[in-house]
Amino acid sequence: MDVQFLGGAGEIGRSAILIDESLLLDFGMLTDSPPQFPVQTPSPDAVVVSHGHLDHVGTIPALVSGDARPPIHWTPPTYELAMTLARDTLKLHGGTVNCPFTETNVRRVTQVSKTHGYRESFEAAGYEVTFYNAGHIPGSAHVLVDDGDTRLLYTGDFHTDDQRLVAGTTARPDADAVICESTYSDVDHDPRETVEGRFVESVETTLWEGGTVVVPAFAIGRTQEMLLVCEAHDIPCYVDGMGKQVTEMLGQYPEFVRDADALQRAKSHARFVTGKDGQRKRITDQKAAIVTTSGMLSGGPAMTYIPEIRGNPMNKITMTGYQVEGTPGRDLLETGSAEIDGRIMPVSARVEQYDFSAHADRDGLFAYLDSYRDTPVLVNHGDRCEAFATTLREDGYDATAPELGATVAIQ
Repeated sequence: MDVQFLGGAGEIGRSAILIDESLLLDFGMLTDSPPQFPVQTPSPDAVVVSHGHLDHVGTIPALVSGDARPPIHWTPPTYELAMTLARDTLKLHGGTVNCPFTETNVRRVTQVSKTHGYRESFEAAGYEVTFYNAGHIPGSAHVLVDDGDTRLLYTGDFHTDDQRLVAGTTARPDADAVICESTYSDVDHDPRETVEGRFVESVETTLWEGGTVVVPAFAIGRTQEMLLVCEAHDIPCYVDGMGKQVTEMLGQYPEFVRDADALQRAKSHARFVTGKDGQRKRITDQKAAIVTTSGMLSGGPAMTYIPEIRGNPMNKITMTGYQVEGTPGRDLLETGSAEIDGRIMPVSARVEQYDFSAHADRDGLFAYLDSYRDTPVLVNHGDRCEAFATTLREDGYDATAPELGATVAIQ
């Protein structure tokens, strides 16, 4: 089995792995200015997608251009999320070099889509493929590829600890080789209960003092997690941006979330923002938490809320995810100012960051890989892949970190 890394090797973004030039695992984009796409657009016989984040699905529609019509296999939520992201990319960048596909391509994706549940084996490009719950976001999957002689496990993105939205992964299928993500290979997350407790205390204190809290959050996974936290602690909250649509959609797939009833309660507890008649400006005085995209302050309704609340030190901005270098969210954390709508704005409101990561940390990665001590491990999806592979080798693993574009033969 020959495995070629077309993206995601030594980097976080544009994940794309080609097996024997016939089966493609993921086809994402790296959000940058300009965005970066996999180093090659192959013509696979079939495509299998691990989960619905932009860095794994963002370039999928480009695979059905021209005469190409490979079937695309994913879980139902991943299909829905991929289509949501594709339409958003068209809306923002359609007709430019930042969007490598057209509306026609997006429509074609619906024609070749094939959905599967966890542990339901299916055939793709002559391989037997099985999805296992990866515990990252709803619908996220480990992908096991079996050619009859070799079993390759592609972890995708995963988490070993429970979140309110999804339970941590417990699947450890037998494999002859593992391609493992390493996003937080050098980080130890605080216990989720501790992070949530600090967040809730901070928000409740701000609301009690008469302030408003803007909670920038990624639309997929993080927004729903924050709504679940707010409902559990009876924090009044609004939800805005793409997260509204994603929250509605996930309600249709109760089997892919940890507690469907809790998600329904969180949805009912939150007030959905329509944005009509100046609503966004009015609710900035409502003494509530406003959960909104974008998670890095690079667009979305956050561009309305931040200017409105920035001047009052009683208000607060709570970042809930990693802030990529060069984004307004990262600038705000480091300098107290951020570029919003083309203007550098100083922010007097208090700014805090909380680690609600949906990825396994260093201990989680080791705990997961402990089941594969006698199995070759290929490290990808991280900016310290080689360092983590070295650490694994020092601990007795057969671990390597393939370079971008490299092909690795697996026996």
